Amino acid sequence: MRKFITRRGVLAGGVSLLAAPAIAQETVEQQEFTRRNMSGFKKFKWQDHFDSLGKGAIVADTNSRALHFWSGDGETYRLYPTSVPRSPELTRLGYTRITKKVEGPTWTPTPSMRERDPSLPAVVPAGPDNPMGTHAMHLSWQYYRIHGTHDTRKIGRRSSDGCIGLYNEMVAELFEMVQVGTQVRLI
Repeated sequence: MRKFITRRGVLAGGVSLLAAPAIAQETVEQQEFTRRNMSGFKKFKWQDHFDSLGKGAIVADTNSRALHFWSGDGETYRLYPTSVPRSPELTRLGYTRITKKVEGPTWTPTPSMRERDPSLPAVVPAGPDNPMGTHAMHLSWQYYRIHGTHDTRKIGRRSSDGCIGLYNEMVAELFEMVQVGTQVRLI
């Protein structure tokens, strides 16, 4: 059987050779993006952060934008993608605890938020326009919360004014498992 070289075959081969570097580059970029994203979703050990589990433990990793939760009995572990503070000035790191849980929270901008943006409303009631989403867990640090968000574009980004944000479905799940008094560490 004889094979013939045709003009169509030469053109198709040439186009594929020209496209090969772009396809290869896209694949490398996708692999790098995946590697960077997946690096934050490794399982932590609570023992690296706390002496005991107590009522439970949360580690919010602001670099990988992930929240790790362990129940007090050690039987339950969850890992959630989060939004984190948009700048180091808004980020508070260290140990704190859950002091209050609120379903259907209202949102009151902090004094520093109102200073940066005087057009902010005084209060936003619970509902779809509320930046705190469907559930909020207050930390012992004034104005800091772990809460939901209706703006799903914020998850996985540096987008908050200091809080740790989760998808509403995920914060609702976490809310049911967390007890007041749960220890929290932001790293």
